[in-house]
Amino acid sequence: MVFRLSSLGDVAMTVPVIKLLLQQHPNLQVTLVSTPFVQPLFNEIERLHFYAADLQGRHQGVTGLQRLYKELKKNYSFDAIADLHNILRTKILRSFFSFSGKPIAVIDKGRKEKKELTRQHNKKLRPLKTTFQRYADVFALLGFPVQLEKEQGSVKRYINTFSKPEQDEYFLIGIAPFALHPEKMYPVEKMKEVLRLISRHSKLKIFLFSGRNDAIVLEQWQKTFSNVESMAGKMSFEKELQLISQLDLMVSMDSANMHLASLYGVPVISIWGGTHPYLGFYGWGQSLENAVQVELECRPSSVFGNKTCPRGDLACMNLISPIVIYEKVIQQLNL
Repeated sequence: MVFRLSSLGDVAMTVPVIKLLLQQHPNLQVTLVSTPFVQPLFNEIERLHFYAADLQGRHQGVTGLQRLYKELKKNYSFDAIADLHNILRTKILRSFFSFSGKPIAVIDKGRKEKKELTRQHNKKLRPLKTTFQRYADVFALLGFPVQLEKEQGSVKRYINTFSKPEQDEYFLIGIAPFALHPEKMYPVEKMKEVLRLISRHSKLKIFLFSGRNDAIVLEQWQKTFSNVESMAGKMSFEKELQLISQLDLMVSMDSANMHLASLYGVPVISIWGGTHPYLGFYGWGQSLENAVQVELECRPSSVFGNKTCPRGDLACMNLISPIVIYEKVIQQLNL
């Protein structure tokens, strides 16, 4: 039984690890406990049973978690528990399950190393263990080691859900321009310039991805630029995944869309500000050459990009020229 309850990007990062776990251990079955929204991520994985935790409803609070524990215990048999989240909710669930006598393994998030990487003085800038490896380590503690193989861990792409025009070298590009925190988001006007440059190419079809709350902004961008279509609020998460899987390239922040595209082996041009690929949250199988960033002494300033810019000017984003991102796109597509 595996717990990973929230954060779309982090849940997406469990997909290749669990896929490889089941491939490499054919007698194993996994029950994954997570939020209902993320279920489509796991639809194609055999021997995986998804259990939706209604954390805003019947599984809310300590009483709700106790109800969740009773439901899981009643409906599923298990030999071990893997906690890939290690937050208060999963700690409470673990305490309930501790009476079962089954082995329990918990993720080591590497907080000490991450603090050394993000502190402003005596910063130790070096690549840390990836989150994929941290997930795999949990399964290894339970006696199920996982070899992280890029190609085998990727999810099979959907087919025939979007018809490309019958032209040679016609490409589908996704752009996910927003992020939860300003320190992780490329300035809007600069991103519009990137979009203007890319949209000049007639053999490109550009899809804009974001949440429903950004739909008005992206609809305006659709009207402003040619070959551009906003998908914000227009389709289910499952349909969105189907479209993402057919892209030739994604341009994204350090955000969930980077991870969603990576699952299907789609190359991602990722833009990094207050965070850094060294923290272990880079996309599955992505080349570091496609990470767009400027080296500053203050970077990275936080693990999740949720801390205020220490300089106050967001130089890590503002110093990135739109031309740099555009040229990365052109280079990746050989245009």
